[in-house]
Amino acid sequence: MPKNSIHPEYHSNAKVYCDGQLVMKVGSTKSVLKVDIWSGTHPFYTGSQKLIDTEGRVERFMRKYGIDD
Repeated sequence: MPKNSIHPEYHSNAKVYCDGQLVMKVGSTKSVLKVDIWSGTHPFYTGSQKLIDTEGRVERFMRKYGIDD
């Protein structure tokens, strides 16, 4: 026989806030969620991420093992 009243209350319209602004509504066991970063502000998803590769992996391998082209 399953036990009653052991599961947390589920909120189908929990509000997610980032920097004080409502960013989305989700289902959660908490009614309000506060996050530091989400996909709308993360550099990877916004396209503002800069990858700096000062020396390529192939060139570094070639130099390390003395392989000339």
